[in-house]
Amino acid sequence: MTNLHTQDLITTLTPREKIIQLEHIFKVYGSVETEVRALNNISLTVGTGEYCSIMGPSGSGKSTAMNIVGCLDSPTSGNYYLDDVDVAQMDDKELAHIRNKKIGFVFQEFHLLPQLSALENVMLPMIYAGVTSKERYDKAKKALIRVGLEKRLNNKPTQLSGGQQQRVAIARAIVNNPVLLLADEPTGALDSHTTQEVLDIFGELNASGMTVVMVTHELEVARHTQRIVWLIDGQVVYPHLTPDELSKVMVS
Repeated sequence: MTNLHTQDLITTLTPREKIIQLEHIFKVYGSVETEVRALNNISLTVGTGEYCSIMGPSGSGKSTAMNIVGCLDSPTSGNYYLDDVDVAQMDDKELAHIRNKKIGFVFQEFHLLPQLSALENVMLPMIYAGVTSKERYDKAKKALIRVGLEKRLNNKPTQLSGGQQQRVAIARAIVNNPVLLLADEPTGALDSHTTQEVLDIFGELNASGMTVVMVTHELEVARHTQRIVWLIDGQVVYPHLTPDELSKVMVS
């Protein structure tokens, strides 16, 4: 990696509402003798409407950061404000409520229930949100149309291609109108053509105003985002790389 100064790669952002605000986040595993700092004093802000990716080598802490940002885990110390709500020390029940209300998840594995149709899979999160059956149907259908699956509403996952299954997963993620769409290696199981189709959907969602944060190890995928956050050894080394600047960091 080249010896680039962080400040040289920072682009000043126009002030905007903060969706994600991490303040001095630590995530520590083990005891004193075997202590591992998966996240080591991370501070990071993501504004409304941003489209950014989190990258770094294996063991850099990007998956741990994803879990913290997604309220799937709590930090050992530090503050995390999601949409102006301090979630850092919430218990599991409170975190589950926040996840269902404010975050949409897309994973590498699609996590669709095989016995349910595309429409039923997308309706599922709304059951836990207390949405009426009529509204669940209408919103799920609208979400599937939005990702181009209006002709596949009643197909089960085994009747869909990998790319179509990921589209169902994206529709499920956005159906509750989350403030944040969080994607963890969303193209990892897809071929290059289908990857482009899925990235086009993420781009369209972001263009409509949705905040998108993606964890990826793929350079070409990260280049589709507006901003790249680079982690090494549990620390943010470069908080704001542009796609053009990313190639400089990748040089050994």
